[in-house]
Amino acid sequence: MAYTALRTTSRPTGRRHPLVATAMVLPLAALLVVVFGGWEAVVTQASSVGVMLGR
Repeated sequence: MAYTALRTTSRPTGRRHPLVATAMVLPLAALLVVVFGGWEAVVTQASSVGVMLGR
């Protein structure tokens, strides 16, 4: 019984909040853009995604 009580109060694992995932990915993405000079490609892809989402 005590084991199940501890298990239900523990933090769920497996999924992160989208903002946490974004905060983890953005520094690496920025580094790759600087290293490979792909700013135009990033802007083009972001624009395409924005159009696809209807913004």
